[in-house]
Amino acid sequence: MKPVRVLEGRAVPLERSDVDTDQIIPSEWLKRVERTGFGRGLFSEWRDDTTFVLNQPEYAGATILVAGARFGTGSSREHAVWALMDYGFGAVVASSFGDIFRNNSSKQGLVTVQLSASDLDELSTLVKDNPALLVVVDVEKLVVEVPEAGWRRAFVLDSMTQERLLEGWDDIGISLRRVDAISQYEATSHAPSLEHVFDAEGHAHSL
Repeated sequence: MKPVRVLEGRAVPLERSDVDTDQIIPSEWLKRVERTGFGRGLFSEWRDDTTFVLNQPEYAGATILVAGARFGTGSSREHAVWALMDYGFGAVVASSFGDIFRNNSSKQGLVTVQLSASDLDELSTLVKDNPALLVVVDVEKLVVEVPEAGWRRAFVLDSMTQERLLEGWDDIGISLRRVDAISQYEATSHAPSLEHVFDAEGHAHSL
């Protein structure tokens, strides 16, 4: 995954709470074997409504989603993160997140910004009043701000998640950082290798 340090873009005020992963990407989309193309399924049931916020031209091309409380609850599905990112979102701002969704996001490079409910309401209002406003999410400084409005708030990420994002490490990348230690363990481990067979009493014998 690519390193994420600073995200700058316009935002979309979703203004819905308790958005679960099935609403983010309906289950019929889970039959796909590719990891691309899920953006077309993002909030697909809601996008049939012409008044839905993602259908409004003033929010076209926005890269930051301003959601509500308990975003990403429900079943574990990485597809929800893939759909948001494939659509073009690089960050989701909410007052709380589903734990599994938040964990999946950190592994894919989607930034989850948790603010207090009052701060979230302020940000949503700013975006609604002026959809052209630039919103900045700084992963290194752990702040989200709207420079034109003089609005700035800090947010928290655990150190491991922050490092993942800044360095662009997915699970494979983290494992590769420890390849020397893994190789040393394998070389010194007494665990039987594939070159051994076991007798009826469980003893290993060389092939």
